[in-house]
Amino acid sequence: MRIPAKELLTVAMQFLLLISLSACSVTHEYRKPDVAFPESYRGGLPSPKGTQAESSVAMLPYSSFFADKTLCTLIDSAVSNNIDLQVALKNIDYAGQTVHSSRLGLLPTLNVGVQNTRTNPSDNGAKTNVDDYSASATSSWEADIWGKIRSRNHSALAAYLKTQEAAKAVRTRLVADIASGYYTLLMLDVQLESSKKNLAIADTTVKMIRLQYDAGQVTSLAVQQQEGLRQLIAGSFPAIEQKIAAQENALSILCGRMPGAIGRDRALFSIKVADELPAGIPAALLQNRPDVRAAELALRGAHADMGEARAALYPSLTVTAAGGVEAFKTSQWFTFPGSIFGMVQGAVVQPIFQRGQLKAKYEQSKIKREQAELEFKQSLLKAVGEVSDALVQLEKVKLQETIAEQRVATLHQAVSDAGMLFRSGMATYLEIMIAQTNALQAELDLATIRRQHLATMAELYRSLGGGWR
Repeated sequence: MRIPAKELLTVAMQFLLLISLSACSVTHEYRKPDVAFPESYRGGLPSPKGTQAESSVAMLPYSSFFADKTLCTLIDSAVSNNIDLQVALKNIDYAGQTVHSSRLGLLPTLNVGVQNTRTNPSDNGAKTNVDDYSASATSSWEADIWGKIRSRNHSALAAYLKTQEAAKAVRTRLVADIASGYYTLLMLDVQLESSKKNLAIADTTVKMIRLQYDAGQVTSLAVQQQEGLRQLIAGSFPAIEQKIAAQENALSILCGRMPGAIGRDRALFSIKVADELPAGIPAALLQNRPDVRAAELALRGAHADMGEARAALYPSLTVTAAGGVEAFKTSQWFTFPGSIFGMVQGAVVQPIFQRGQLKAKYEQSKIKREQAELEFKQSLLKAVGEVSDALVQLEKVKLQETIAEQRVATLHQAVSDAGMLFRSGMATYLEIMIAQTNALQAELDLATIRRQHLATMAELYRSLGGGWR
């Protein structure tokens, strides 16, 4: 069957018209919300004018930020094997398939098929059964006049990019958790070693008091009290060792392997503590913090969804073409041109009454967009707050550590002086016990504060958006 040239020209003109209309859109372009950032973080030094995002420690890879090679090796293992991070990466792959599918939304659909229609007339009708065989290809294309398909593409792309940022956020948290757990492990090592040293001192003191007891200089109560202190120190060993094993197991699981021992070749107090960590400017969080970027991408996606919902209120234009062969017998399919058929159809559909569903979906999409914008702003407030908290904590913990170091030195001298005074009869066994107990507690407190100092450095690094590069 030959299609007249006039009809072909008409179809071509209609097609070109639809192409030109497809540039239209009922959705406004996305604009990032304006956020008034402070010039500097609370608790941090004012940033010089012209300070850029690159001045923040967040720009450093974790291998440069953390000086301990053992810690960096642990982080490398976690980044490669952590289960939560692998799940986040699979989410990226899943969203990528959605993006690939959405990119094909502007192309026409194409279906091929073979059909047989058999007509069995009634007894009072025609007496002949009719068989009709056809093989055809059908293509349909919707003109993206109002930007509905493009909005769908933008939404899918935003969702895909959001999963990438979500994976980065998992990584930044993972790096900080590994560092914090590793520092806790080193702290427990110090506490165990300190307890062993104090146990040795308590053993010596018990022997000394027993000699004085044998000489009749003290009562049995003195021996019992010092022996009780010794048992108290010895009793702390199992608790500390249990915590060490639990912390090693936790780190092993974060690294994606079965629970086991964690090697370490450095002591807690041998790790360099940085006192000056440039935080950069708060506005840099828009580029550095993956969770903030993810929230902004969620807003982009909600804006695109709103555009799609609004476009659904407007007419849709669809062009459908079909062609193939048709005959009463399949053997006649190839008798050209008699068996060839073709069809071109253009349809304009304007929704009139859909029980309010389209309008409701549009209004809901507007609400979702407003919610996404609020969540984006909330994520920024939270991010700035976390950095400020870390800066204040870092400053205060430095002061605590200085005082704790002085206290340890003072109480160690007190233990030495108490021993000399006791041997010369100028101090009681009770004063020795108090001095030893205070010195032990001061050492444990200092180890805790040093661990907190190092962990706060890691938290500041994370809160600024470091760890995913």
